[in-house]
Amino acid sequence: MENFDWTSFTIKIAVKANIEDLYQAWATTGAIEKWFLSEADYQDTTGNKIDNNQLASLNDTYFWRWFLYAETESGKITEANGKNTFAFTFAGNCVVTVKLSEEHEHTVVTLTQSNIPTDDDSKRNIRLGCHNGWSFYLINLKSVYEGGLDLRNKDNRFKPMLNN
Repeated sequence: MENFDWTSFTIKIAVKANIEDLYQAWATTGAIEKWFLSEADYQDTTGNKIDNNQLASLNDTYFWRWFLYAETESGKITEANGKNTFAFTFAGNCVVTVKLSEEHEHTVVTLTQSNIPTDDDSKRNIRLGCHNGWSFYLINLKSVYEGGLDLRNKDNRFKPMLNN
């Protein structure tokens, strides 16, 4: 594990969906709740809640909640070009950057989480835990946008499981 990068990771998935729809999947509350969250709120820089179908912008903030978990996440949009790049703070001071590119009739979603602290708790919970979480949610993004099947567990009788 000498050369293992504890400070960042990048994962990719190809989704047979158009780039505009996948950008909205990250940048609008209405779409992000279809594959990732039970509740999402984006607020503009004046603190007003953004409409469900309106794109979040640079310096907007978010509040996110997942099915079956009491934990929530809040942060700030650090990049939002309206086309193919969307980035936000996550898990403290980490930054998640999502880049979209078109390739062979697919949109490739490239997710990088960076600025991960290197203390033991962050190595376990952020570097390894977030990698596992993002891996599942990117697979669910693909499932929802290619076939309409949401793989998330929403039944509180079953936890913890791979799909929650």
